Amino acid sequence: MSFSEPAGPLEIADYRSMGGKDESWLAQATRIDAQVAQYFLVSARCGCFMQAARSLNVKPVLMRKHLAQLEEQLQRSLFRFKDSTLTLSRDGQQLQAQLTALAHDRELPVIERPLIRLAVAETILHDILGRDLISLLRRNASMRLDIITLDSELSVQAVSADVVVWLAGTDSWLPGPSFAASETWPLARLDYLPHIAKRYSRVTSRPDSVEDLADFLLVQWQHDRQIEGFQPWNDLVEQRLAGVVQLYSYELMLEMIRCSACIGLLPGYIRHFDRGLTGLPKLFNQSMQRQVWMAVNAQSADDGQVQMIVELIRNTFTERHDWFES
Repeated sequence: MSFSEPAGPLEIADYRSMGGKDESWLAQATRIDAQVAQYFLVSARCGCFMQAARSLNVKPVLMRKHLAQLEEQLQRSLFRFKDSTLTLSRDGQQLQAQLTALAHDRELPVIERPLIRLAVAETILHDILGRDLISLLRRNASMRLDIITLDSELSVQAVSADVVVWLAGTDSWLPGPSFAASETWPLARLDYLPHIAKRYSRVTSRPDSVEDLADFLLVQWQHDRQIEGFQPWNDLVEQRLAGVVQLYSYELMLEMIRCSACIGLLPGYIRHFDRGLTGLPKLFNQSMQRQVWMAVNAQSADDGQVQMIVELIRNTFTERHDWFES
């Protein structure tokens, strides 16, 4: 849908020759639907129909349809494109000033969005959910979302949130959040094994045993020291007298494995997230696994935006089911 160009100089002169009647159309501003007035003002402020629609949480096509009807109602061109940039025409600027003045006497509707609190295990947020959450927010710029990262079992138990996604042992969802949950879902079972960057290790020279690791630098995310199921790896790191880096940043650990020829413990799905990494499955005889769980707070389970977040998370794990296959 395209908007017509503003009236040319001759047409404007013709309006002015009518004894000021060219200004009478502004009187209709008081009869403009409040929602349509908001569409116009937000579009004028954003300078972009797409961003305005995101801000108002409406479909761009629907919003532009209403704005085209507004132009038809007023018989004025309100917008124009100049160098691919959306601007207001002269009439659009006058209408903006008029509606802004009226706003002091006529309160335009502002829909308050509830604050949704989402708590996610740091690794799951970074590797699996981050991109889909960004896509969701691109479509819903009016959301009020508080994203909390979980980096320990204690933080899972202490968090107050509407939706929680956490990691636990494979035999139980405990320890989980302390609030009353409407339902708890198992999302995926993750296998963990040491990884190295492919560019730093040829296939023929990759370590096949713990003894082969003597010439490699090991890197450990401090959070993993608390995980009982990671005992084979943790014991190896603790026994090291040299060649160990321990840090508190998961993202930095990933970067060190990518760029510093380090070996670190990562979930098996990481090869889908970063194809430059490869697992070393022959180092340990014992398996190291964790289970991803999701719980929804019973007090907010019926909220539409909470349900939208829950659906996004479940769909993300369903679409990536091949990531979690051994």
